[in-house]
Amino acid sequence: MLLKSKKEEMIKGFEETIKGSESVVFVNFHGMKVSEETMLRRELRNSGVGYKIGRKTLIARALKGKAEGELPELSGEVAMAFSKDQTASAREVYNFQKAHKSPLVILGGIFQGKFIGGAGMMEIATIPSREVLLSKIAYLLKSPMQRLALAVNEVAKQK
Repeated sequence: MLLKSKKEEMIKGFEETIKGSESVVFVNFHGMKVSEETMLRRELRNSGVGYKIGRKTLIARALKGKAEGELPELSGEVAMAFSKDQTASAREVYNFQKAHKSPLVILGGIFQGKFIGGAGMMEIATIPSREVLLSKIAYLLKSPMQRLALAVNEVAKQK
């Protein structure tokens, strides 16, 4: 049984975490083995994503008034993944879930100051990283120029 002072300290910790993050993802980790949990923490840390486990009631208290909309239902054993990057936390949890066939379930999260359900966070999780998007734009810009250069080269060969 936690003392009231310890609970208040945990709530303040969650509030500071939420305040300092661009996005927060709520994850149900029920059924994960300790080794998988350790691997998840390590991969998230390497990607610049934090991970905290807490009681649902304490997390819900910490979230009151922190975002617009209605808090998604937090069922099962709940943890928070958070980062300063808007899409990194959701993307890294999703990638871990997909790569390791993990029983992780994204319950929802906070994105751009609004509570979003699990389906919305899954959409955000599938957005590629900034570097990947920039490389795709560079390829799209390069492609027409490359085709034009090939066409001019073929015309020059015929003459």
